[in-house]
Amino acid sequence: MPHATQHADIPALATVELNTALRGGPFHVALRAAIAARGLPLQRVQHHLSRRGVKVGVTSLSYWQQGARRPQRPESLRAVRALEEILQLPEESLIRLLAEADDHSTLQRPAARSYRSLVEASSVLDQLLADLGCPLDGGVHTLAHHERVRIGALRELAERESHHIVRAHNDGVDRFVAVHHGDPGCLPERMRVHALENCRTGRVRWHQETGVLVAELLFGTRLRAGDTYLFRYGVEDGTAGASREYARGFSLAGGQYALQVRFAESALPVRCHRFSQHSAAAPRSGRQGLTLSGPHHSVHVVEPRVRTGIVGIGWDWE
Repeated sequence: MPHATQHADIPALATVELNTALRGGPFHVALRAAIAARGLPLQRVQHHLSRRGVKVGVTSLSYWQQGARRPQRPESLRAVRALEEILQLPEESLIRLLAEADDHSTLQRPAARSYRSLVEASSVLDQLLADLGCPLDGGVHTLAHHERVRIGALRELAERESHHIVRAHNDGVDRFVAVHHGDPGCLPERMRVHALENCRTGRVRWHQETGVLVAELLFGTRLRAGDTYLFRYGVEDGTAGASREYARGFSLAGGQYALQVRFAESALPVRCHRFSQHSAAAPRSGRQGLTLSGPHHSVHVVEPRVRTGIVGIGWDWE
């Protein structure tokens, strides 16, 4: 039986706002209205979920009602159904809004990387680096990283090129491990790594499900602590569908980072923006519109000194 849609203690205005949100969504607005209408702090909501055997953090609940993240995992969907009961909402009301949002997203644009996919990719990266016997920093600090991404005529991530300037903090450093994370649906086994300057390609490893590829770039010389080194390489991709963002994660602070995204003349986006995140779990912030340069059809961002987290450029096709 459907749960009651109104409670005697709910003010009339709150009831109207809640009913409107339940009819038209989106999910996070309806959830926020329902929590506000019941007058429950998130700690109490979490307590009620816990009593039903559902574990969800207060942070996750906060992100859900802000629209920063959306429930996707089976455990999270179970929590949404429990929330319908706790908040005295009609059965399937929140689940329906989630399904409608998923359908709309699928029709309008390719799926963005979810928090779960980023966490899985991070775990896979650790495994691939362990397989190569290389730590993430490889014994070097990055002084500057200039990255150029090319989006092709089919809106795909066609290729990217990276120019690194590094300083060794250990003696004997003779290689660097490059990391490439393709778009959803990519085929890492079909990607090609090209050593372009002051390096050659060594071992290459990839993980099919997450689209993560790692490649050794061999210097041909052993650096001493304090030595600097410049090298350049590229990754030929083009194996996924339409791309709508490119991001770079930083586990260590320091050094300059510049990212340029260039679009094929026959496939120009309608708008572009920069964004940042403190971590994969955090909501995006620092959004700022970017204007395509004239004949070169490109946008860029420059971080004079990077902080830990994620920096990227996103774009809309229509």
